[in-house]
Amino acid sequence: IQQTNLFCLVARERSGHTAVVEENLLYVWGGYMSIADDEVFLPNDEIWAYDLQQGVWEVFHMTGEVPPSMSGTCGCSLNGHMYIFGGCDDNGQTNQIYCVNLTDGKYTWKKIIHEMGSPPSPRDKLSCWIYKGSWNEPQTHVNATTRCYVFAKFVFDCIVQYIFYRIPVTNNPVGRSWHTLTAVSDSTLFLFGGLSVDCKPMSDGWLLDVETKKWREVEHPYKNKPRLWHTACPGKDSDVVVFGGSCDYILLVDTVNFLFSDRICEDYIAKNVRNNDMLRNQLTLLPPKLLTAVQRRISFYRPSKKKQC
Repeated sequence: IQQTNLFCLVARERSGHTAVVEENLLYVWGGYMSIADDEVFLPNDEIWAYDLQQGVWEVFHMTGEVPPSMSGTCGCSLNGHMYIFGGCDDNGQTNQIYCVNLTDGKYTWKKIIHEMGSPPSPRDKLSCWIYKGSWNEPQTHVNATTRCYVFAKFVFDCIVQYIFYRIPVTNNPVGRSWHTLTAVSDSTLFLFGGLSVDCKPMSDGWLLDVETKKWREVEHPYKNKPRLWHTACPGKDSDVVVFGGSCDYILLVDTVNFLFSDRICEDYIAKNVRNNDMLRNQLTLLPPKLLTAVQRRISFYRPSKKKQC
């Protein structure tokens, strides 16, 4: 793929992938897509980056101890590195850990061998997040005979000797899999979507206080858009960036949505300010930070001739 055609690139639609946000870039790796009646893994030696400011995709080649092509893995960004755990490849479920530096421009994978503790069993379709320098991985267990879903948490310490240990957590949302769990503050996680125990696609949102271990259901503007096997990454200003996944078992086109965000307001103003006298006259009354963001988005929506790709 030629670098001169970057503005023509778009990541393929996919499910079961992993994604993280580092600085102003959304990185997407792995997953699968449907071709005719087959489910095909996406290439494991490439990573896609989406510029959240410019709305432009770019793809990078990866080297090193490259993980096998997988779906259902979980990933987190810590100190400029993306860590992935678990997933399902052609040989079944795994509990291996890999990491890659997202900031040095080399994109070289490294397989991590834990030195102490007992790792979680092989699994896929899970979530994880960063909390005080440790990697938290909540697992949804499925009993094949009773279909009983149980929430639990495992902690992988990325700082001290790669130690695994387990802590309890309360359970208020209905049991589910294929959901996401995203850190929106130092002490709060946002649970979104997934597939319930009765196979219903979910669109509900919950906040978990990691200090009190208490859940609270919250409202958001996408209650009518269930998602499963998607990714949800923390952005700026408490954004939650949702990419890809499935809706009622149908793969979604590669769209990027923002939850809990001022971006919805920014985009509305940017799209309509040129044709709305009231918005245009009141633009200067916005707070400086919001005004700067809106002006940047206005330039993105500026009418221009379509580029031929």
